[in-house]
Amino acid sequence: MKSMLTAAFAALMLATAAEAGELKFPSDAPVAEIAVPDGWELGETDTGIEVTSPDDAVYFFIDVADAKTTEAVIEDAATFLGENGVTVDQKSLKESHDTLNGMEMANLDWDGTDADGPVSIGLSIVQAKPDKLLVITYWGTKGEQEKHAADLGAIISSLKPVK
Repeated sequence: MKSMLTAAFAALMLATAAEAGELKFPSDAPVAEIAVPDGWELGETDTGIEVTSPDDAVYFFIDVADAKTTEAVIEDAATFLGENGVTVDQKSLKESHDTLNGMEMANLDWDGTDADGPVSIGLSIVQAKPDKLLVITYWGTKGEQEKHAADLGAIISSLKPVK
C-alpha cells in the first residue's frame, strides 16, 4: 500500500517528515497537534499531515479546512482513495458522533477493498476551532490494522486543538 502512497504524496511532502513524535500543524499557523509512537511515520503535507504504521497496514491523513474548503477537501480525499484503487462499499456505511478532547466529531465508516484485499475506510470531521475543521481520512488493511489498535487509539486520543 505504501508504495502507491509514496508516489502520490511525494509532491505534497514538505521537509518536515519525521519518524514519530509530536507535531503541531500546519506549521505556519497551527490548528491542532498530534503525537505518534516510535516506528510510525509522521509527515506534514501542504494541507495537514499524514501518518503511516510501521508495516504500512494503516494510513491516514488529516487536512485542515474551513467553511469554504471543507467540501473540496472531502472530494480530494475521495479522489485520492479512488486513484489508489480503494473501492468503497456504499451499503456498509456506519455513522456516529463523538467528542474528542472537547472537539465535536462526526464519523463515517465503510468497508471496502484495495489491491491487497479487504480494507476499512473512515472519514471524520472534527471541529478543532470555531473556524477550522480537521478532515481525517483513514485507510487500513483488514486483518493487519487490528495489530495497531492500541497505537491508533493513542494517536487519535492525542489529537487536540492548539490553544
